[in-house]
Amino acid sequence: MALRAYIVEDSPTIRENLVETLQELAEVQPVGLADSENEGKRWLSQHPEGWDVAVVDLFLRQGNGLRVVEALQQRRHGQKVIVLSNHATADMRRRCAQLGADAVFDKSTEIDALLDYCVRARGELEAA
Repeated sequence: MALRAYIVEDSPTIRENLVETLQELAEVQPVGLADSENEGKRWLSQHPEGWDVAVVDLFLRQGNGLRVVEALQQRRHGQKVIVLSNHATADMRRRCAQLGADAVFDKSTEIDALLDYCVRARGELEAA
């Protein structure tokens, strides 16, 4: 069973590489993509049962990922919100956690940890 992911990332290159990596190494199936805050919030709110994990960048074409994370505070049990950013400082990690993020990973140094997290989340989903 693949983990269904909605990805909010404004860089086409990063988005393409992320989708390919998640599919190949963590059995994650993308169900949608957004490059802006409004687009991400709209799709996620209109499809509350359509995703298992949301992967959100902080800096977007329009708006920011913090507001996407905040909008997902009321989500179905088991759904995960992951922040993937080049700005994963200790302060930003704390802020993301306060807004309801389940995990924060640095794009440059923590891709393996992101993959491990997704594999564990898929296992939890299959066990439920």
